[in-house]
Amino acid sequence: MDVEEVAAPLDRVFQALADPTRRALVDRLCHGPASVSELARPLPMTLAAVGQHLHVLEASGLVRSQKVGRVRTFTITPAALRTAEQWIAERRTTWERRLDRLGAILAEDEPDPPSPHPHTQEHHP
Repeated sequence: MDVEEVAAPLDRVFQALADPTRRALVDRLCHGPASVSELARPLPMTLAAVGQHLHVLEASGLVRSQKVGRVRTFTITPAALRTAEQWIAERRTTWERRLDRLGAILAEDEPDPPSPHPHTQEHHP
């Protein structure tokens, strides 16, 4: 498997989450399954436009759908979110380690505070 085959699913997740409408749909589905019409109701767009957004989310693996009769219901797929979360966490951990090392190096190289010169101190009787 080459790098592109491994990265493709993660790329689709981030591409899907790049759109604010799709993020709103994911947020809504985190509260439970919903039909297309339920998902479309609060949005200022057509049912067809919402359907296109849901198609992108489904292609990315973030949601799945099931059709019963004439109603298509969508549910969140936590595994795809975990994949993105894990990728972000790995990078965060790497950068936190680097910043910790940098902080330690800077602390070692920090000069001691200057001591007052005896000639500049005021003497009071």
